[in-house]
Amino acid sequence: MPQRPLSPHLSVYQMYRYTLFTSFLNRATGVLLSIGLLVFVYWLMAVAGGSHAYARASAVLSLGIFKLVYMGLLLAFSYHLVAGIRHLIWDTGRGLERQQAKRSAWIVGVVSLVLMLLFVYWAFCPGAHRS
Repeated sequence: MPQRPLSPHLSVYQMYRYTLFTSFLNRATGVLLSIGLLVFVYWLMAVAGGSHAYARASAVLSLGIFKLVYMGLLLAFSYHLVAGIRHLIWDTGRGLERQQAKRSAWIVGVVSLVLMLLFVYWAFCPGAHRS
């Protein structure tokens, strides 16, 4: 059987530092969101477990350290969302040139920070989401 070439081969790709960093960060935020899912499952199990379990979980999940965890998860969600949209655009063949990729890396960073700040404001500021 003849040896088939590896497809796609790594030498085909032209990767730059910012592209590697943003791609790695996208994967890392995905892992972080998967870990954060454990907190959400704990809360769901407490809801299903009755009022005593919910009160205990509510006391634990409203500690100050968890507010930092929630902000980190909101940042991870925001970045992963915006970077995912960037990757979808890349799948269409647009934005792959060096300058375009560099500009989109900055756009992803700024938009994800703004989105995270909006989420934090909505989640932690009293009266922010009242109609």
